Amino acid sequence: MVRVPPGQYEMMLKEPHARPMDFTGRPLRGFVYVDPKGLRTDGALEKWLKRAIAFASSLPAK
Repeated sequence: MVRVPPGQYEMMLKEPHARPMDFTGRPLRGFVYVDPKGLRTDGALEKWLKRAIAFASSLPAK
């Protein structure tokens, strides 16, 4: 599960192995579920981690 910027949500859903996070039966906008197949290589995992870290770093401190 990756939290993504609202303006990039639709774009991220077009990535291979990505789908809306809908564990409750309703998609939670701003969160993308990446199937393990989409994280098999170091490069793929790094790409998703960088995206998640970049967005989390942009949020105000709690």
